[in-house]
Amino acid sequence: MTYASTPGLDAVLDAGTLRLTLDRPARRNALDDAMTEALIGHLERANQDDTVRVVVLAGRGDDFCAGFDLSTRGTAAPERPRPGSIQRRLPAGAHRLIALLCSVQVPVVAAVSGWAAGIGLHLALAADFCVAARGARLWEPFATRGFTPDSGGTWLLPRLVGIARAKELLLLGRELSGSEAEAWGLIHAAVDGPDVAGRVDELAATLAAGPTVALGLTRWLVNTGGGLDLDRHLANEAFALELASRTADFREGLAALAERRRPDFGGR
Repeated sequence: MTYASTPGLDAVLDAGTLRLTLDRPARRNALDDAMTEALIGHLERANQDDTVRVVVLAGRGDDFCAGFDLSTRGTAAPERPRPGSIQRRLPAGAHRLIALLCSVQVPVVAAVSGWAAGIGLHLALAADFCVAARGARLWEPFATRGFTPDSGGTWLLPRLVGIARAKELLLLGRELSGSEAEAWGLIHAAVDGPDVAGRVDELAATLAAGPTVALGLTRWLVNTGGGLDLDRHLANEAFALELASRTADFREGLAALAERRRPDFGGR
């Protein structure tokens, strides 16, 4: 499969790592419809591509992503969209993108510097690991602009930091630094700005060298378990273990244990 770069999005697959870099630095890497569609296409392909073992999300320049660029929607049009246009559009766009990030069966790592706001923040939080600069600015702008959150914010935040803190971010519009986000448990780690890329590369290399099928199934169990009763979740665990136990990586893990060496997982 191919992962072509498009305006606003740089895509590179190298040694099992699919790097998706938002590339509109003059607009703080704010998404537009074309970038959203391209991200969806790449993630759908990655979910079917056995050569992809980890996805890395990053932003070009000083910022990760300042949200969605509403100026690209032609707000100066002579007629307002008819009622229901947002409700019809979101499932195929921003909502599809966040759902894919949560369900793609390879690990995802996000590298955050500068602004991560609105859907930009949700992209980072949908990743398995988010590494942010200590001085990064994480923000939910919706209430301060007079509208309600979209792109999974009201689903992601309560699961990561609890309802009380989620309301502080969503209703009060509190802005967090990377350091504060780490202290809250919202992200994996906050590091000095120049160290973000290196820390992300270390995580990506570790994940790319892991048992890809087992890692993908494990993230599926974690991401879906909160909405299930115990019996259904245990059934999913049995299903996942059945699949994982039939992989070459499972056999390699057992052999490495018996031979007292580090496993060499091939991602299959």
